[in-house]
Formats: sequence, C-alpha cells, structure tokens
Amino acid sequence: MRKHILSVFTLMAMVLVLSSCGAQRKSTSGTAAPSTSVGDSGPSASQWRSGLKGKWVLNTVDREDIPAAYTIKNIFDEAPVDCFIGSVWNLPGGNYRGSITFNASGTLCADGAVRTIVWSVYDGKTENQHPQFQFKKIYSGEKATNVTSGYRLNLSYSDGQSLVMRMPIPLDNGTGYLVLNFTKVQD
Repeated sequence: MRKHILSVFTLMAMVLVLSSCGAQRKSTSGTAAPSTSVGDSGPSASQWRSGLKGKWVLNTVDREDIPAAYTIKNIFDEAPVDCFIGSVWNLPGGNYRGSITFNASGTLCADGAVRTIVWSVYDGKTENQHPQFQFKKIYSGEKATNVTSGYRLNLSYSDGQSLVMRMPIPLDNGTGYLVLNFTKVQD
C-alpha cells in the first residue's frame, strides 16, 4: 500500500514539474510581444483584432535594415512617409470600415484629408506566418468587395496603449522594414 501511495505522489510531482516547464500560453488580454517563431507563440488573429480596435496616432516611422541612400518615395501608393506622421487611424469594430485622417502639411501632404479603409487581421497560420494587419483603400462610390488590391503590415507589438507594425520593403539584397509606431487616442 505504501509503495502504491508513494508511486502516485511521485507521478503527481513529475506531472507538476513537467507542466510548469511548458511553454507559456497566449495572453487573453490582447497584448503581444515581438516573436520570431511561428506556431502557438503570440496572440491569435482574433486577439489582435480585439486589441487593434480604437483610434491610433502614427507618431514615428523608423527604418530597419534599409540603407540610408535608399529612397522611399511614398507608402501605400498614397503619399510620402512624412505625410503619414500624425495621422489618426480609426479602426472600429463591427464591419471593420475605418479611416486614416491626415494631419501633416507639406508640398505633397493633404492636411485634413480622410481616406476610407476596410481593415482586418490576416491569420497566416496556413502559410506558417504570424497574423498581419491588412487594409484596402475604398474611394467614393466603390464597394469593398470590388477592390482587389491592398496592403499588409506585420504586427509586432501592442500593449493596449502603443502599437508597432512593420511594413516590408523589398530591397535588392533582401527585405528592410518601415517600423510604424502608434499610440492609442483616449476618447
């Protein structure tokens, strides 16, 4: 009888030790930390979707692995990078129809202009990728179902108050990134 009880306790102790050494689970709070491997690490697409809802201001755009001599004329087939600094990205829930409001003035910037977008989070599990933010621009009179082109950004980090997305830029020798740094607008 003692051997049986001792065996049960030993087995339970082993299970406890092994389960405590396991991988951490996904956060249910909608937060994410940068991650390099694909799989069960990081938030799911639905967790990202919930975490992205709201209004975000694009504060800075940094260059990562892009040579200083490399010129980026415009992004999202819209305007130069500087025109997006200070823009407000409204990403409501529901039908995911949002907007980008431009707040920068300059020779190629349209201060006060509003671009309607339809956004979602692409779940790249079937392609062994992390979820990505995707959107397409919708012009007056267009239906989202008729627009076949759009943009995808890698979701890197969010803590509910700040958001980092990385836009891949194809280069001659690999890929560089524009790193978009947002903060949440409190309503």
